[in-house]
Amino acid sequence: MYLLSIDQGTTSSRCLIFDDSGNTIVSAQKEFRQYFPKPGWVEHDPLEILSSVVETLQECLGKSGIPASEISVAGITNQRETTVIWDRQTGNPVYNAIVWQSRQSIGICERWKKQGLEEKVASKTGLVIDAYFSASKIAWIMENVDGAKERAVKGELAFGTIDTWLLWKLTKGKAHATDCSNASRTMIFNIHSNEWDKELLQAFEIPGQLLPEVRDSASGFGMIDKDFFGVEIPVTGILGDQQAALLGQACIEPGMSKNTYGTGCFMLMNTGKKAVRSSHGLITTVAWRINNEISYALEGSVFVAGSAVQWLRDGIGLFEHASETENLALSVETTDGVYFVPAFTGIGAPHWDSEARGSFFGLTRGTTKAHIIRAALEAMAYQTKDVFAAMETDSGLGLLKLRVDGGASANNFMMQFQSDMLRVEVDRPVITESTALGAALIAGLGAGIWPDLESCARIRIPEKTFKPIMDAGKAASLYNGWQRAVDATIFFSENR
Repeated sequence: MYLLSIDQGTTSSRCLIFDDSGNTIVSAQKEFRQYFPKPGWVEHDPLEILSSVVETLQECLGKSGIPASEISVAGITNQRETTVIWDRQTGNPVYNAIVWQSRQSIGICERWKKQGLEEKVASKTGLVIDAYFSASKIAWIMENVDGAKERAVKGELAFGTIDTWLLWKLTKGKAHATDCSNASRTMIFNIHSNEWDKELLQAFEIPGQLLPEVRDSASGFGMIDKDFFGVEIPVTGILGDQQAALLGQACIEPGMSKNTYGTGCFMLMNTGKKAVRSSHGLITTVAWRINNEISYALEGSVFVAGSAVQWLRDGIGLFEHASETENLALSVETTDGVYFVPAFTGIGAPHWDSEARGSFFGLTRGTTKAHIIRAALEAMAYQTKDVFAAMETDSGLGLLKLRVDGGASANNFMMQFQSDMLRVEVDRPVITESTALGAALIAGLGAGIWPDLESCARIRIPEKTFKPIMDAGKAASLYNGWQRAVDATIFFSENR
């Protein structure tokens, strides 16, 4: 029995085929173009995203030799918050996809804050008012694309996060739906009443006619049309990427936590049936909804992690392949006092400074590319510690272990440094493609291949555990330097 996993990320689309034991049979990946129309703006071409997904699906089927007829189910996991609005008749987007990283709607967020909406948003959605989330991106399109608002009110346009966009296109317009985890990232979904919030829609002037149906994460979403692969394939599970990784990491009990090192860095802690309100800059989100019962999570979002390494590669040209960074970082004993705060699109949890921008501190004539690369890797660990400390305080739980996945989790230097900073064990699984695995698991759950979450959790197998080896005093001193660098970055952004 085979399960198809569509993993649509921020910089690439991936497809994986798993068997019902959780083994990866084949995978394919395709990067797509990033658009930066203005400083701080990040956009994608939704049609290019679709074509990259279809191409990777075709490549997987071709490489594996598995007939499409033997694919039992498909699951979708996706970059969250990224916003697409399209014409219901033609299926064409009215504007580019506005990516979760993009800051072009900051002005709208400031307007909403001045209207006193922050507490209402936090209490209803678990989020903070920030350009990160979908609502301000929808509002930006409504305000900046000619005729969009009027057409939306008439019901001519549809909104979706990337899961909804792909579902619409793959089902040939038969399904306009999302799951609860993605809906919870829009800033217009009430995570307590489990529905689109009419009061927020009115406050944000977002027409309700745009919105998709919200379904259980494990449920029937529709059929991938037979025109794509010759047969229909049922889509039986959808989860936002970080929630999918939470499931793929078998964090199904309250207190269990994972961190994904991707384009950004995302730490989630399962809080079970309780929606924990953060007082330290974290957000409360839906982990998943199964059998109409919501499980919640606390989340800390770091906007720039792996994308900083990508910038060092593509923007600065310090190396050719990300795999080189481990040896380059180990070629020097320390950063020689260099700190890198990669706030290219602001600083996320727990600071939430939209205006902050990237900064280097401590550069000397003796600074080499190895020091800079090491500082970039260490920055991922420092940002994770910022979130980790806030999560411990908010939850009241002492976290004893962190489960990790994503591209940078393969970097042994990074994982050891992470353990040294957190002072806890860091646990890496055999299958580090936790996000894609989570999409397969939720689809299998939706189709009855696995009867419950406990059965899904048994798929995960640990590969390596990193334990703290650095002197605690040295670790504290290094982290103190990081905190000073962040404070200086924020000071600069507020006083320029």
